[in-house]
Amino acid sequence: MDNIEKRILDEVLDIHKMPEGAMNIRLNGEAAERRSTANIDITSRPDGSGINIDIKPHTKNQTCCIPVVISKTGYKEMVINAFTIGEDCDVTIVAGCGIHNCGDQDSQHDGLHTFHVGKGSHVKYIERHYGEAADGRTGGRIMNPKTEIYLEEGAVLEMESTQIKGIDSTNRETKAVVGKDAKLILKERLLTNGTQVAESHMDAELIGEGASANLISRSVATDESRIVFYSNIEGKAPCHGHTECDSIIAGNAKVLAVPALDADHPDAELVHEAAIGKIAGEQLIKLETLGLTREEAEQAIIDGFLK
Repeated sequence: MDNIEKRILDEVLDIHKMPEGAMNIRLNGEAAERRSTANIDITSRPDGSGINIDIKPHTKNQTCCIPVVISKTGYKEMVINAFTIGEDCDVTIVAGCGIHNCGDQDSQHDGLHTFHVGKGSHVKYIERHYGEAADGRTGGRIMNPKTEIYLEEGAVLEMESTQIKGIDSTNRETKAVVGKDAKLILKERLLTNGTQVAESHMDAELIGEGASANLISRSVATDESRIVFYSNIEGKAPCHGHTECDSIIAGNAKVLAVPALDADHPDAELVHEAAIGKIAGEQLIKLETLGLTREEAEQAIIDGFLK
């Protein structure tokens, strides 16, 4: 990997060195580095479309890291990664993609991640998306991540997804089926500027008694950009679901939030919240009195909102 690719990797992982444990780095469609462990096995899919990650039952306090880096202009790929997590596990999975477009052709990463989480297991999944262009180049950075989640009895999946900056177009789809006493927590943070467009779809089907889902989106749209957020929770058993969208608009940006609830059982408790607004003037004034410029004050508010 050259210095640009290493820097992009740092942006995606938000760490300064690779963690110990299982790892697969994908660079321009090739496996740049791979490491399995005694409990986490990473293998290539037979058709070469991605990888299979198998985590043995009772695996605890281990990490699997699977970042993607694209540094070629005009490069486009579709990657399929399948996670099978055995019962009674407690693991962290770090993923995400970074694109450095060095030319004038669009570069694109489309991905499908499937999670089958075994009984009583806890998975924390962290992904970060980042894009940048070389000076004077006009090639776009496009990402379309899709995630499918299946939670067995008592399983928990916490997903934190962040679009840092620099993604011109994204269509994000997350679908989950939540079983008995299982819990799903989805938290996404989106930032758009210029003429960027981001669309996010979250769908949770609560099929088991005691199942729960919490779908949360925080977004900031600036300049002429646009963000659309769709969420849908179906309660098919005695369950609890909550969806929330909070957005900040600046400039001539647009945000659309469309939460939906579908109760198919009399004991399904479903709630939605949505709030869209601009940065409060008193917040700016307060920070400016502390010595920040208006631009610095706006950035500080945005950074705090997206944390």
